[in-house]
Amino acid sequence: MNGLYIHIPFCVSKCFYCNFVSFKTSLSFQKKYIKELCTEIKNKRNLIKPKTLYIGGGTPSFLSPQLLTELFKTIEKNFGPIKNFKESTIEANVESLTPAKIKLFKKYGFTRLSLGLQSPDNKYLKIIGRAHTLEHFLKVYTLAKKYFDNINIDLIANLPNQTLAEFSAGVKKVISLKPKHISLYALEIEEGCVLYQKGFTTDDDLCLKMLKKAAALLENAGYTQYEISNFAQKGAESLHNKNYWQSGSYLGLGVAASSYLKGVRSTNTSDLKKYLTQKNKTAFSEKLTGKAKEGERIILALRMLDGFKPTKKMLQLFKKDFDSLKKEKLIFSKQGKLALTEQGKYLANQVFRHFVEPF
Repeated sequence: MNGLYIHIPFCVSKCFYCNFVSFKTSLSFQKKYIKELCTEIKNKRNLIKPKTLYIGGGTPSFLSPQLLTELFKTIEKNFGPIKNFKESTIEANVESLTPAKIKLFKKYGFTRLSLGLQSPDNKYLKIIGRAHTLEHFLKVYTLAKKYFDNINIDLIANLPNQTLAEFSAGVKKVISLKPKHISLYALEIEEGCVLYQKGFTTDDDLCLKMLKKAAALLENAGYTQYEISNFAQKGAESLHNKNYWQSGSYLGLGVAASSYLKGVRSTNTSDLKKYLTQKNKTAFSEKLTGKAKEGERIILALRMLDGFKPTKKMLQLFKKDFDSLKKEKLIFSKQGKLALTEQGKYLANQVFRHFVEPF
């Protein structure tokens, strides 16, 4: 299944943990970006025939209805009606998600809405620099539910000074909202973000307890953990993201967007000014071959908790690694498939290191 990803790099403000390519800019600058993005869409429309669409960021809902309409019309002119995609997702934050924008998304046929909550506790929303309150989120979420059946909510575990009890209460609160999909990530404090500058660090042991507790709560509530960071009610798994993990082809458009086409992995420049002025927007490109290619395929496939059926080539190249990981009880075999164990799920990076160069 082929996917189309479009990146909108604008936000009302930068969260204190954020290390993504996002900017707070003027309306005139946003207009220039959308104009250039639409040109890139036209120039690359013949590279792929996508079945899924994902508009992410940044905050796509930060754009005005006029700019969103311009973008949607360009997508439809070059890739067909949005309503005809097998799945179409757009990300939003509630501080910029108005009733008019919700109706606009519905009008164009988006099937899935992804909302950035991160925490249902106002104390922690303030600590991590989010621009909304829980009360505002609930108001917008209630309205969005009238238009969208399939909504994802993002959550972050191990926020600064957060206790296990507080985190668990937050997970229960989100479950009570009954979204079809929940994405749960562990906080990462990278050099350069505000939390790093303030001297905050993460507690790995506490984080592990939080993730295990969340998984138990979500499973008891009817959610299936189908990927390391993603839980869904039956039939609500993200098709677009599953395509990534299954090494499918995808085209990424916009600043810092990545593509994987005909075995070539490439990424657009993350420099916004260069993106607007350079005809060739590619900053990085490589074609993985041999052991490196098979290793990457294994890493992606192992993210899916159902596991994958290794090829003969994979078994030949990585037999020692598979045997070692089985001995450590980090992966196991089931019906011809290899999958992460319960422990391996929480030590995934330790598993993945076996399949990254140098071997």
